[in-house]
Amino acid sequence: MKKLPKAIGPYSPYRKKGNFLVTSGQLPINPETNTIEATTVYDQVLQCLENIETILSIEGFKAEDVLKLTVYLTDLSKFSEVNKAFEEKLSAEYPARTAIEISKLPMDALVEIEAIVLGE
Repeated sequence: MKKLPKAIGPYSPYRKKGNFLVTSGQLPINPETNTIEATTVYDQVLQCLENIETILSIEGFKAEDVLKLTVYLTDLSKFSEVNKAFEEKLSAEYPARTAIEISKLPMDALVEIEAIVLGE
C-alpha cells in the first residue's frame, strides 16, 4: 500500500465518517522522503493530487467520488499550471473547485489542496 506523508502538526491527514471524507490540506510532500521535492506549481499540484489519490485508495474511494477541491496558491498567476495538472490527472466530470491566493504556505510550498469526498 502507498503511504502518506507525515502530518506536520497535530492534525489528521483526513477524516472519514460513513461514506463522507474530508482531507486536510495536502502539501506536495513526497511520502517517501517527507520533503517537498517538486519546484514548479505544476509538479507540486501533481504531488498534492497523488497524496489525495492515496487517501482515496486507502479508504476505498474513487477519483469520481471527489465533489470539491480547494486549491491554495502563493501565486495566482500560476493558475494555468494548476489547470494543466488537473487536466492531466482528473477526468470529466471534474469536481467543483475553488482557487485562492494566499501569502505563504507551510514548508514554503507553492500549493496546497484539500478535498471533500462522498462515496456511494
